[in-house]
Amino acid sequence: MTVSHPLFTPTRAGPLDLPHRVVMAPMTRARSTQPGDIPNAMNARYYAQRASAALIVTEATQISPQGKGYSFTPGIHSDAQIEGWRLVTDAVHAAGGRIVLQLWHVGRMSHPDFHDGALPVAPSALPFEGSIWKVDPVTGQGGMHACPTPRALTRSEIHAIVQDFRLAARRAMQAGFDGVEVHGANGYLIDQFLRTTSNARTDEYGGSRENRLRFLQEVMEAVMDEVGADRAGLRLAPFLTARGMNCPDILPTILEAAEFLQARGLGYLHLVEADWDDAPVFTETFRQEVRERFHGPIIVAGRYDLDKARWVLEQGYADLVAFGRPFVANPDLPRRLAEGLPLAEMDGSTLFGGGVQGYSDYPAWQA
Repeated sequence: MTVSHPLFTPTRAGPLDLPHRVVMAPMTRARSTQPGDIPNAMNARYYAQRASAALIVTEATQISPQGKGYSFTPGIHSDAQIEGWRLVTDAVHAAGGRIVLQLWHVGRMSHPDFHDGALPVAPSALPFEGSIWKVDPVTGQGGMHACPTPRALTRSEIHAIVQDFRLAARRAMQAGFDGVEVHGANGYLIDQFLRTTSNARTDEYGGSRENRLRFLQEVMEAVMDEVGADRAGLRLAPFLTARGMNCPDILPTILEAAEFLQARGLGYLHLVEADWDDAPVFTETFRQEVRERFHGPIIVAGRYDLDKARWVLEQGYADLVAFGRPFVANPDLPRRLAEGLPLAEMDGSTLFGGGVQGYSDYPAWQA
């Protein structure tokens, strides 16, 4: 038992008492019931199997039909979806776990097939390189498809999306979640507003750093007003360069966001580190700068192992560490890490779509 490791010490995130610091990261699995993008009993079993996590952050969940960008991903904008998610929260809570819903609007990371032929929306109508996973309605086969150049949102549409986030947060609490996490990372809509490479607006939502932060701030104010600041989190990806996101001003922009969130009492900040082989380095200087500005719980994610987790926790740069793919193949991941047990490998071919295979059929450890 690795009892001396800081991962296995208790902590708090907002009002939640956490028995350790191993978080289940949000992972898109594309297994909602169709039509309607409705969570189901299979989803409930999958999450309940992983209820030993200090905290589960669900797969990204669209706040509205417009926010959808991938096939079979769940939503939180209909009564049926609320009831489907209640199956999940009831199962996780019955297993002793804690779970928050990740709220998602993909913006330009979408395809007209999801919107009756209409273009996806974004801060600005700029071409970019990005692809989404979409299932062919005739063959039933899923594959990656290029995103088109989006259309720019109007001011009134931006205001409506802020309200969509508010209503989605309200519905999440009706579904029994312990809180919500806003997805502001990975090149999706909030991230698109933050970056000069995707936001060329000349109104109050573009141009200056203050203006590019406005949409994030309005969304977070609405969500925190709905669920309580301490039950809200935000995920950001400071060093992302893919999907047309290589913005030279993103790091100081995110540091200003951290100051804003600290002043508002945000429950936690979730920083995702690029996890591909030649990804930009998440610098120690930036970790220090974030911590100077945000004093609440920080979750980090991105190819962490026990050694790297010990370092980031002992340095004080983070309070919790999120694991994605290891949690897919190891539903009892906290125990395996604590006891030094072997880790199963994930079958990448079953990541998106399908049934129980590669989803809820990974076994817990048996001697």
